[in-house]
Amino acid sequence: MTISTVRMGVAALAVALCCTPAFAATKAELDRTDRNALNKLVAKVPAAKALNARAVAVLVFPTITKAGLIIGGQYGEGVLFRNGKPVAYYNTAGASYGLQAGAQQFGYAMFFMHEKALEALNQTDGFEVGIGPSVVVVDSGTGKSTTSITAQDDIYAFIFSQRA
Repeated sequence: MTISTVRMGVAALAVALCCTPAFAATKAELDRTDRNALNKLVAKVPAAKALNARAVAVLVFPTITKAGLIIGGQYGEGVLFRNGKPVAYYNTAGASYGLQAGAQQFGYAMFFMHEKALEALNQTDGFEVGIGPSVVVVDSGTGKSTTSITAQDDIYAFIFSQRA
């Protein structure tokens, strides 16, 4: 057994432990927590409010848990809202390897501004950021100048509720 085989086994175990929820939320719980997270974001961030009014859909992940010690993983569950109604359920998962230690939680919302961007999500059974539609992560500086008139990209993402 080589060192790289051991590393691969440890990595697979870490991903399985970090990225498999012990108890998946029910659809009703997801609907409630995700809607609350979206409402808070829209109430606090004017750019989110402007984009929400024009978006064809919004995908909300209110809590993503990320943890690692050399090998890491993250997992979260979310709801896709269209016309204010939940229409689909998604999860996000990832693994990483490298110099890292600790845990954090955060949430994010993705505002799909065009049908074509939303189709990319549905056609590929999800997608990886950086491949497909353009995604703009909005920070507080950009958020102040983003309006429904200046919003020209496919998807706008807001990260919120970061805590270690």
